[in-house]
Amino acid sequence: MAVKPSERIMVPLPSHSIVPIEDMHKAPVLQTHQLGIDFGGLTAVNNLNLAIGPTEICGLIGPNGAGKTTVFNLLTNVYQPTRGTILLDGYDTKGKSCDQVSKMGIARTFQNIRLFGKMTVMDNVKIGMHNQLHTSFASSVTHAFGYKKAEKQAYDKAKELLDFFGMADLRHHEAGSLPYGAQRRLEIIRALATNPKILLLDEPAAGMNPSETAELMENIRRIRDEFQIAIMLIEHDMNLVMGICEGICVLNYGEIIAKGTPDEIKANPKVIEAYLGKKADK
Repeated sequence: MAVKPSERIMVPLPSHSIVPIEDMHKAPVLQTHQLGIDFGGLTAVNNLNLAIGPTEICGLIGPNGAGKTTVFNLLTNVYQPTRGTILLDGYDTKGKSCDQVSKMGIARTFQNIRLFGKMTVMDNVKIGMHNQLHTSFASSVTHAFGYKKAEKQAYDKAKELLDFFGMADLRHHEAGSLPYGAQRRLEIIRALATNPKILLLDEPAAGMNPSETAELMENIRRIRDEFQIAIMLIEHDMNLVMGICEGICVLNYGEIIAKGTPDEIKANPKVIEAYLGKKADK
């Protein structure tokens, strides 16, 4: 039986971060130290210090404009930091391209769905495996044995992932023809196809109804338990965040103002004032 996030005990690290007790004796899969970025004279993110355990479900929350998506862009090297360090599985990502960081083990989804709408569901998933296929130019042109073998491996893995999410029967459908919730699910499947060590989800519940959100929560748990990877999500749905995340970081004006468990975050006065809404005077 899967352990619920609320049943996984969080423990402190020397870095003043917390991780699930199951990850206590393992190196964090993702660490940042004094991470920051400036755009001209504007500081968008400053002094960001994170440590995420290899099987942790972590939330990054904050008001609109707090810098959450900028953090994701830094972690995936869409933006190069002005200062600070990012370690992915112990390796510095400085100077790496987005593709190189993907190969190192980080994948993401986007707030706005970015599927190839005219391509099939299967082809969308196979595109996610571009960083794992190794065929020569000649075999790709001639469709020689090496190419056919790689294509079969990609097909089999893609079908396995689609099966896991109950979408194998839709593999020949155009991605753009799927219902909204299924498109969200497909984007997560495509990210998983890159074989990540940590999966970044940018507002995965955006536009979903309560039923779809409940299914998303269950899928996030299943992903962590089945693939044994870390998941970090940006989300405004507090019921989802508090119900599924084990550790939560709260960002405001580009800086972390609180880190802790859901219960600690809900009771933190700074969070109540900055994000959850300041209590009215009686």
